[in-house]
Amino acid sequence: MKTIRYELADGIATLTFDEPGSPVNTMCADWQRDLTEATAQVVRDKAGIQGIVLASAKSTFFAGADLKGTMRLQPSDAPAVFAEIEQTKKNFRTLETLGVPVVSCINGAALGGGWEVALVGHHRIAVDNPKIQLGLPEITLGLIPGATGITKMVRLLGLMGAQPYILESQLFNPRHALERGLVHELVASDADLRPAALAWIAAHPTAHHPWDEKDYRLPGGSPSSPKLAGMLSVAPAVLKQKTRGLYPAPEAALAAMVEGALVDFDTATRIESRYLAGLIVSPVAKAMINTFFFHMNAIKGGHSRPKDVPRFKPAQVGILGAGMMGAGIAYAQASKGIATVLKDVTLEQAEKGKAYSAKITQPRVDKGRMGPHDQQALLGRITPTASAADLAGCELIIEAVFENRDLKARVTQEAEPLLAPGGFFASNTSTLPIGGLAKASRDASKFIGIHFFSPVDKMKLVEIIRGPQTSDETVARAYDYVQALGKLPIVVNDSRGFYTSRTFGTYVMEGAAMLGEGIPAPVIENAAVQAGMPVGPLAVLDETALSLSVHVLDQTRADFAAEGRTYGATPGELLVERMVKELNRPGRAGGGGFYDYPQGGRKHLWPQLKPLFERADTPWDLQTVKDRLLYRQAVETARCLAEGVLTTVHDGNIGSIFGIGFPAWTGGALQFIYGMGVDRFQARCAELAARHGPGFALDAATLDALRRHQPVW
Repeated sequence: MKTIRYELADGIATLTFDEPGSPVNTMCADWQRDLTEATAQVVRDKAGIQGIVLASAKSTFFAGADLKGTMRLQPSDAPAVFAEIEQTKKNFRTLETLGVPVVSCINGAALGGGWEVALVGHHRIAVDNPKIQLGLPEITLGLIPGATGITKMVRLLGLMGAQPYILESQLFNPRHALERGLVHELVASDADLRPAALAWIAAHPTAHHPWDEKDYRLPGGSPSSPKLAGMLSVAPAVLKQKTRGLYPAPEAALAAMVEGALVDFDTATRIESRYLAGLIVSPVAKAMINTFFFHMNAIKGGHSRPKDVPRFKPAQVGILGAGMMGAGIAYAQASKGIATVLKDVTLEQAEKGKAYSAKITQPRVDKGRMGPHDQQALLGRITPTASAADLAGCELIIEAVFENRDLKARVTQEAEPLLAPGGFFASNTSTLPIGGLAKASRDASKFIGIHFFSPVDKMKLVEIIRGPQTSDETVARAYDYVQALGKLPIVVNDSRGFYTSRTFGTYVMEGAAMLGEGIPAPVIENAAVQAGMPVGPLAVLDETALSLSVHVLDQTRADFAAEGRTYGATPGELLVERMVKELNRPGRAGGGGFYDYPQGGRKHLWPQLKPLFERADTPWDLQTVKDRLLYRQAVETARCLAEGVLTTVHDGNIGSIFGIGFPAWTGGALQFIYGMGVDRFQARCAELAARHGPGFALDAATLDALRRHQPVW
């Protein structure tokens, strides 16, 4: 056997998982064959076996499914997948019902299929390490726990008790598992696992799972019990409201949970297999596995760096500007132990910025999730000031002032001389090219863009922008800094709007353009949400301020004029400009924009949009509205790839989902293209371009870039 070592000594059969050439154990094809062979050997040796131990030779217990293999599956493979899943479960069931105790020795992470392997054990022992993660994250990858995970978790915890771990993919550590009865014993170290297993086997010569007992009852009641029946009758509708029908995995998981609870164990596991076999070959699962596993790991794995550049975590960072963005960055830093100097024009404004951290931590203190001492320690790391001199010694200074080139230049020149030796400077601009801003710097090689998203405490993505002269060392240190904050960094090259702001702008402006064409505003907003965007384009424009969009437009026109060119505003930009300059609708902060915000009431679309813009003779259909909103972003992402603004597909996919809210079911803006195929995408873009303008046109260079970067599994 290649992946499993089988040993029988002193009545104990030990199956040690050890996949060669891999840092972790997976349910690869070799492992599936080896498990069948090992199980057959156990059956042959049954007379001499007093107990079975499941162990790992890796630093973790078991990582789960072979996801690379999953990416190669086609819809026609579903029957074969079903047969493979059923064979694995048959092996599990044979070991569990042999009549001897089975113990799982969990020395490290056991996720997805790995946790399902652990659940084979009648007795589960884990190392008491809070960093060990256990659980079933399959839903986040567009799959379900289909190797007995749903059936067993429901039978261990009941339908309601299992819900957070299955439908919400909540992970847990060994101590939490012990409290819930998912793990039965904790030991101090790896070396203690086997002695504890042998002791339990000696004390329990026979063992079986709870559901194999004659008097077993499902915890919390069956689906037909009155209390659960009432909740389950509305659960599908509640789930559909959350998924918008775009994510089949949660719906399949809920169905498998409820249907499985109504039948015997073996039938329940077959129900699981059928749902999983259908999901695992679906385009949604492939898209989500591609991005939320492989691309996420690529981001977390770090950025390429010069060999002589050590990992960087600053002790002290300065923030220029204590507005919403600067205050949010200050909190993000202080919460990770980084001393922060928060500077504004007046001490009062700086203090107000610090108060933001108190405001967002107080609810946690009130609910007992954060101690008052911890809150004070966090706040103590933020030093508000109006004096530039207090920035002395900062290893990094980030300006987060208003989007005005002259203002940014002034604060840069004031603060840069105060950097610690070897320190670097960053701009939090969301649109202005870094190369231009770096002209105010004394050393452009140590000047970089670090674009946070608002609200900083909730948004995971940070866009790092490499200017024309930014050094590799500065990029590496910026990447380290962002990871030290617990956030997701992507690295892009300099251009107007970079990647996220540029692409996001196409989304909101396409929505505004459709309004200008006469398409009803409610259609535009609802189509966006039905397509999977978190908020409609008009609502987003209101929140970010229409007046800010007009300011960016004015700055762009001025920059083009300085270069001797004329900027041609898009129909969407012209409509937004009219909203602000003619109709005095600057956005939510200014009293209203596309929406009205009545005091004490719910926001609603501004009634005047209908007579001002809507036209009964404008043809539209819902699918085209959805396509325009998604395809326009995908086209712009492809252009960024062709122009070198994006250098990797994973930056484009992660950036689009976590930065601009591109629907997660697609796997990101580039995976949206690759999932349907470049040729099919090109054909639909040609149709949209012919009817709705050049924003949808794909030139030869863009098509070439898409094909060159297309992943091969």
